[in-house]
Amino acid sequence: MEHHPEPFEEAIEETIDAVVEFATEHGAEMGHHGQAELTGLAAVALVALLCGLAMSRFRQPAIVGYILAGVVLGPSALGLVEDRNQIAILAELGVLLLLFVIGMELSLRAFKVVWVTAVGTALAQIGASVGVMMLAHVVFGLDFAVAILLGFVIAISSTAVAVKILDQTDELRTRVGRIAVGVLIAQDLAVVPMMLIVAGLGGAETSVVLTVAQIVFAVGLLILLILYLSRRHRVRLPFTHLVAGNLDLTAVSGLAFCFGAAAISGAVGLSPAYGAFLAGLVIGNSTERKAMMETVEPIQSVLLMIFFVSIGLLMDLSYIWENLGIVLLLWFLASIFKTVLNIGILRAFGESWPRAFLASMAIAQVGEFSFIITQTGLSAQVIDDEIHKLILSVTVLSLAISPIWIVGVRRVHRIALRSFSSIRFVLLLLAGRETRNLLRHLGHSIRRAKVSFSLWRRRRKKTDKPTPNATTTAVANDRPDA
Repeated sequence: MEHHPEPFEEAIEETIDAVVEFATEHGAEMGHHGQAELTGLAAVALVALLCGLAMSRFRQPAIVGYILAGVVLGPSALGLVEDRNQIAILAELGVLLLLFVIGMELSLRAFKVVWVTAVGTALAQIGASVGVMMLAHVVFGLDFAVAILLGFVIAISSTAVAVKILDQTDELRTRVGRIAVGVLIAQDLAVVPMMLIVAGLGGAETSVVLTVAQIVFAVGLLILLILYLSRRHRVRLPFTHLVAGNLDLTAVSGLAFCFGAAAISGAVGLSPAYGAFLAGLVIGNSTERKAMMETVEPIQSVLLMIFFVSIGLLMDLSYIWENLGIVLLLWFLASIFKTVLNIGILRAFGESWPRAFLASMAIAQVGEFSFIITQTGLSAQVIDDEIHKLILSVTVLSLAISPIWIVGVRRVHRIALRSFSSIRFVLLLLAGRETRNLLRHLGHSIRRAKVSFSLWRRRRKKTDKPTPNATTTAVANDRPDA
């Protein structure tokens, strides 16, 4: 009896044949593409390590080395990583994990003390930045929509860079660090409304009521969560008893909490970074805080390194060189404006001069969320490609210089608090470490060169000096016969 295949079986056979045919035609191409991506990631890790070690050797933050690695690997130099999108996802995950770790480390009791100051500073900063750009709109004829967008871009600071700087300068867990982190979180909450406003300026339909509702919901949720977690008893997380003692599962559960909360936050129209921060707050006040910190922090460090490398990849050195004057001027004006503005606001909230000064310097840079706002403006045709390139260059330059900027300013602040008797003392305070390290390495190099030169001269003398036997033979041969 002849067997006739069923339609379902025929469909399966056709599908298998199609998969085999596709794998045969494209397998080699896919393998080559995957190998190229692995080579790119290997180059990123190696160059970032070398640049980070070099910067650490000169007592500079390692993140400067990571940004430098991005410049070296990017299209402006070696061109080993031409497309930033290859590592963009990992870079964004690094920022989420950074906020997750900040939430875990945050002391709620201390944070509640500075919360009013932080939110007030962020709102005043955004309002003043937009106000100055509106003044430029009135006086210089700057386009209204462009003025609003530039005000938002200037107001946003970099959470990743500022927190890393505060951590490396031992200020993260002080009142200065808590104020700065509070301002950064408040700015992150404002990113989504800013994007909606910019899209609306370009003609997209936006709901003012919905935007206000999102802001009220986000702030209300944060306040309720802080009040709930401020109780004396620590929270017991679900399923933690199943992963207790297992390092692999503990790390995976921490990542699941972080990325899951970020996904939910993004789904309801809020910033994914906000969700990651809330997840960190919950775990930081739970019984699993220590285990989560120990397993998640190494992963966060690696992904955050990729984030800083991705910033370096954005640097278009040829464009910056061609427009060096305007790029440096805008960077300088933005940094000085934000610093002076934040110092004035924090002083108005009753902070001392040293705290206001250091906290303002830590958040003086233009932040990575400005990329998102600028891209939104470009998509909505609020700005053209030329303005987009200019904003991108100023932002990347601000992020790259920020670590060196804050280190130098801390030394200036130290000079202001101490009396000095000579210009030599001032120079030692400003660049003492770098100068001593440079002179020490230079001295070692000179000493090694002297030793090598002495050894070379000794060998040369031995080579040029005739041996006694050779001299006697030569004399005997020249002597006339008796």
